[in-house]
Amino acid sequence: MSSNCQNYILAMDQGTTSSRALVFNSNYDIVARAQEEFEQHFPDSGWVEQDPNQIWQTSLSTARQAIAQAQLRPPQIAGIGITNQRETTIVWDRKTGKPVYNAIVWQDRRTADYCQQLKNQGCESLISSKTGLLLDPYFSASKIAWILNNVDGVRQRAENGTLAFGTVDSWLLWNLSEGKSHATDATNASRTMLYNIHRGDWDSELLELFNIPRPILPEVRDCAADFGSTSALGGTVPILGVAGDQQAATLGQACFDSGMMKSTYGTGCFALLNTGEDAVTSKHRLLTTIAYQLEGKPTYALEGSIFIAGAAVQWLRDGLGIINSAQQSGELAQQADDKQQVYLVPAFTGLGAPWWDAEARGALLGLTRGTGPAEIARATLESVCYQTLDLLKAMRADYRQMADTVLRVDGGMAASDWTMQCLADMLQSPVDRPSIVETTAFGAAWLAGSKAGVWPDQQGFAQRWRLERQFIPQIPVEQRDIKVAGWNNAVRRVLSS
Repeated sequence: MSSNCQNYILAMDQGTTSSRALVFNSNYDIVARAQEEFEQHFPDSGWVEQDPNQIWQTSLSTARQAIAQAQLRPPQIAGIGITNQRETTIVWDRKTGKPVYNAIVWQDRRTADYCQQLKNQGCESLISSKTGLLLDPYFSASKIAWILNNVDGVRQRAENGTLAFGTVDSWLLWNLSEGKSHATDATNASRTMLYNIHRGDWDSELLELFNIPRPILPEVRDCAADFGSTSALGGTVPILGVAGDQQAATLGQACFDSGMMKSTYGTGCFALLNTGEDAVTSKHRLLTTIAYQLEGKPTYALEGSIFIAGAAVQWLRDGLGIINSAQQSGELAQQADDKQQVYLVPAFTGLGAPWWDAEARGALLGLTRGTGPAEIARATLESVCYQTLDLLKAMRADYRQMADTVLRVDGGMAASDWTMQCLADMLQSPVDRPSIVETTAFGAAWLAGSKAGVWPDQQGFAQRWRLERQFIPQIPVEQRDIKVAGWNNAVRRVLSS
């Protein structure tokens, strides 16, 4: 497999529950991959943390494994693309590289009361006008503030300029470059609730609001840019691309034209609708975000964030023990009694778009004596489809130029034929699954490959997108509407207000 041509791309895909690395060749084939899970910590109710050193060590280990598996030497790698779980917050010492606290994960809700206080003070409209985001614990700003305010001595060190903040991409860049690069890209910056997406810079007024010293922040660059280089893989390799995981998946799905839409089904579900140069302000509690930024020009998107998707399937496996693997969920759902209308509202960490209710909690409704594992499995998978429909309705209401867009899907749950057929039925529109479902890593690889000159530009890359299967609605809209009415009733029952 080894070749002297410098036309391989390494994608480092750092996710919420595992770190992965994939090596692509110039034909976009995956020639090697490695994956390692790491530990999640739940020190208090609603708190979710990770060890930053585990994030780094598993990322480095999988990158080395993938390179070895591909039988490559570092000089044969044209560039590295990084994609990452977004909003997860890390603060570390600039001299020692030692984190001052665990990584506070995007799912963490410890700052809900703090965010509510700011809402009560009327701050949300200011934040939304600048960042396109809602005032929610999901984003990085309140997490940074919590670390500065609650870890002994950290605020003074931050104000003295000895500490650095970063989302996971910045943390990996820092370690890969041995402290030479403290940077991020526009997509990750746009998820901090501190970045003005219209001016393209950190916002002084928001920094003052959250009492965050500007010197701790990374430099913001394009998604395809020179992010430095690393010698951690046995030789010098340039780092040429960075994007948050959902934006990377948008690129991997070649959603370059306004009106194109993708939805990724991983731990959560995240749907992005490309709105081009227009930063659309949502009237339905969607997020306005940066889809990608190339050559200094941002492309915007509307985003709907669902906190629990694949995590609900993990709950079936690890919490209830009714399946042994995620793949069994679809098989079990097929066995369910169609006459039973069981609904799971998976508000395990609150509800995301379009509800944004941090205090909502999950519920199973419609249970009877006949309800068993099959019905619960079906309700779990259906909940993801109902939530996607909620996002699609909101997007269509916000973006009138959106026609009958075909949804492009990816992520672990997209491999389930049963779930994707259910999704098409609920949306009453086609669902396209690509031949390359590793779209998050694929998008990061394209950023690095295009920057290195070994992969094509947007147009050339889009022409290589291939359909694996299209799912067409199979149930009448009247039947869909009855099921959706039950879902809407279930959601109303769990909302906190």
